[in-house]
Amino acid sequence: MKFMDISEVSKHTGIAASAIRHYEEKGLITSVGRRGLKRLFGPDVLDQLALITLGKTGGFSLEEIKAMFGPDGRPALSRPGLHQRADELDRQIHTLEALRDMIRHVADCPASSHTECPKFQQLIRISGRRNRGERVLWPPKPAGSISGRRRSSPS
Repeated sequence: MKFMDISEVSKHTGIAASAIRHYEEKGLITSVGRRGLKRLFGPDVLDQLALITLGKTGGFSLEEIKAMFGPDGRPALSRPGLHQRADELDRQIHTLEALRDMIRHVADCPASSHTECPKFQQLIRISGRRNRGERVLWPPKPAGSISGRRRSSPS
């Protein structure tokens, strides 16, 4: 079994040595010894670091990622936890798609000025409320709706 020093691990993974040291300090990975002043790692650290990178990309915190490893350093993934995160990602995707569509509308809006575009005004109001920490529904309800239901037109 060939051990790699921290600079070799960094070259193989593209992860900075400082980040590798940080992950070790947080208990996500473990070095197996030292060669001089440099930490040494076993070959399985490459898979562990790939999982850490994947977890960070998926929005998991380092503590959540740490819980994804068993005591032996091998992945021990919680299927319900993964389903929950996938559901959260679906909600984020839905929100981002709605935001993208609104931005495209504003970019292509035929109004002579963005300030005259009702969707632009709605986007500004929602953004202001979010900045103040208010809970806002996104995507916004369709124009003319009350509590998620369309207003009925007077007969």
